[in-house]
Amino acid sequence: MIKKYKYSLVLSLIILILSLKSADDLNKVQFLNIPHFDKFAHFCMYFALMSVLIYETWRHSLKVPNVMMLAVIPFIYGILIEVMQSTLTTTRNGSIYDAVFNTLGIFLSILVWIIIRRAYSEKFR
Repeated sequence: MIKKYKYSLVLSLIILILSLKSADDLNKVQFLNIPHFDKFAHFCMYFALMSVLIYETWRHSLKVPNVMMLAVIPFIYGILIEVMQSTLTTTRNGSIYDAVFNTLGIFLSILVWIIIRRAYSEKFR
């Protein structure tokens, strides 16, 4: 199973490291001073995570994955990371807005997958 989801696991680990990294380290990067850039980063990280999960599940399964059930994984993961930021770090805070942007990234990934799936299914009819 680990082999099947190796890219998702690597991406999840990268998200965890970036999410728990000291805010002081992240503030040193100049282009990150764009207002609300962190929300865009959350959106992109969870869009990527959901997209990789869909790809890895779709690629190895004979049946179309139940994408909405699959979306629970990154959703709960994002919530857990927000809780860890509040409890385990001194320079980071958990944020409901971060969780909202995580969820928006997940939903956009699902929407893109639905569009691609429909385009391919019409092509092969």
